[in-house]
Amino acid sequence: MTFHNSALQRLVPDGGYRPADLARIEAALRERETLTFVRLPSGLYSASSAGEAIAATGYANVWVRDNIYVAWAHHATGDTHVAVEVVGALIVFFSRYRHRFDDIISGAADPRVVAHRPHVRFDGRTLSEIGEEHWAHAQNDALGYFLWLSSTLAVIGALKPDAEAVAVLTRLVRYFHAIRYWQDEDSGHWEEQRKVSASSIGTVVAGLEAFVALVRDCREWREASGPEMESLASSLAERGRHSLDAILPGECAQLAGRKNRRYDAALLFLLFPLEVITDEAMADLVLHDVNRYLAGEHGIRRYLGDSYFAPNYEARLSEADRTRDFSNDLEARDTLLSKIGDEAQWCLFDPIVSAYYGRRYRRTGSIADRERQVSHFNRSLGQITGHWRCAELYYLREGEYVANPHVPLQWTQANLLVASDALRATIGT
Repeated sequence: MTFHNSALQRLVPDGGYRPADLARIEAALRERETLTFVRLPSGLYSASSAGEAIAATGYANVWVRDNIYVAWAHHATGDTHVAVEVVGALIVFFSRYRHRFDDIISGAADPRVVAHRPHVRFDGRTLSEIGEEHWAHAQNDALGYFLWLSSTLAVIGALKPDAEAVAVLTRLVRYFHAIRYWQDEDSGHWEEQRKVSASSIGTVVAGLEAFVALVRDCREWREASGPEMESLASSLAERGRHSLDAILPGECAQLAGRKNRRYDAALLFLLFPLEVITDEAMADLVLHDVNRYLAGEHGIRRYLGDSYFAPNYEARLSEADRTRDFSNDLEARDTLLSKIGDEAQWCLFDPIVSAYYGRRYRRTGSIADRERQVSHFNRSLGQITGHWRCAELYYLREGEYVANPHVPLQWTQANLLVASDALRATIGT
């Protein structure tokens, strides 16, 4: 394990955690504002709060997926009102561009054309699209996350069934039916080449199953949504489950070389927070694959052969090209990666794995689960920069692993916040 912040490393206990150990670490993170989120007036969060320093990267925009993770982290740690406000702002955005859904549902637009899809990256200040017709907007996972969290908040009464909210959620269910999401090629979590991905299908399944629970258990939502919606969502979720059975434990079973993928860290999200993979043997296989093939000293690789922030990335690409849409010409970027093992190592995943093991420990009482929770939590702390900020990833620059410029990344902050809360719960048991 490598620590990038020596002062933080000195706070980490050699053995197991006691409440006082975690309290000291959390106090240090609060003092340095490591887990302080920067929010836009709309209630949404840009991908990074670095501001003008990274304006050219596009990370000042908002992503639906990132915002759901930030919102969920707030909900999971007791600030549900923040999550409701995030979902509310996304409802406004999706309502404003409802034609993106309606045209595909009606058949007026071809979902194979990415520009026709609902946009999942936009201007969070004005809640408006930003003219990126060629961005990889075909991201079923992003929409699945939104349906999942919205339904989760609605079922506890935090999100009310007003006309706009009901219309957006039911429109999403019909949209997933129209695109046949269980066999749809989308760009997924990593916004790259379109393929049929388990991580995208699983995220939509989580959303649909949460919606089924909502309309089944909440009379107001059931009456407002219409009598057919529970049956439609349930049948769609079942189709997704069948597809997952055929693909897991891999990410993509298509034979085309650039599509076929056995190992992908996005599958971790199906363990936690989505809990789509509930079979412990399958969960252990996914975790084994990630630890054996993707885990590194500084983080976890997204997948083998990932060329995003390949070695000396900034020196080899112009600022405008570093974060551009490579979904249609990934081959051009892949030439930057000369060997497997030199991929960037990301900071999103270790806190998710830590929180997963924490939840499992509280169910099983297994000391091994608790030890794994602590190990991945410490890895998460090791990824905090010397300036006490949560990085997106570490990549090789002149032979040394350094954080890329997207610091702090608010998605990483969200996951670490949840991991810390999960460890506090473990210590208290």
